[in-house]
Amino acid sequence: MLTPARTQLGPRTLKGWRSDQNHVGERDIFQIGDVAERVGLSLRTMRYYEEVGLVPPSDRSPGGFRLYTESDIAQLELIKQLKPLGFSLDQMRELLDLRRRLQADDGISKRALAQLRRYAEDARERCHELRAQLRAAEQLANQLEADLDARDRQQVG
Repeated sequence: MLTPARTQLGPRTLKGWRSDQNHVGERDIFQIGDVAERVGLSLRTMRYYEEVGLVPPSDRSPGGFRLYTESDIAQLELIKQLKPLGFSLDQMRELLDLRRRLQADDGISKRALAQLRRYAEDARERCHELRAQLRAAEQLANQLEADLDARDRQQVG
C-alpha cells in the first residue's frame, strides 16, 4: 500500500525534511519508487519524463530524492493513457499544459480551448481505430482456436 511521506506530522516523515524546506506546501509527497509502482511506470521512464520536461518532480528532498505530489501523479496517469493513443511527447506536453490552464481557469483563450477540443477529437478517433484493431485481433485469436479445436477433433476421431 502506498504511504505518503508528509512534510509535517504524518505516517512517514522524511528525515531532515521540514515544511520550511518544502516548495510544494503541506500536501502529501511521494518518492519516485512509490509513484512508479502506483502508476505502473518504470523508474527509468519516470526519470526520462523528468529529463524531457514532461513531468518533473515537484521538489527534491535535501538528500536529492525526487518528490511528487498527487497533481504530478495525475499527470503521469494521463501520460500513461495518452501513450497507447500514439501522441508524441510534444503533443503530450502541450495537452498537459492546456489541461493545467483549463483546470486553473487561467483565462484560457478560445484558441487554446479549440486546440483542447482537437485533442479530444483525436483521442476519440484513435480509440475508434484501436477498437477496430482489437476486433481484428480477437477474430484472429478465435480463428486460431477454431483451427486448433478442429485439429484436436480430427486426431480424436
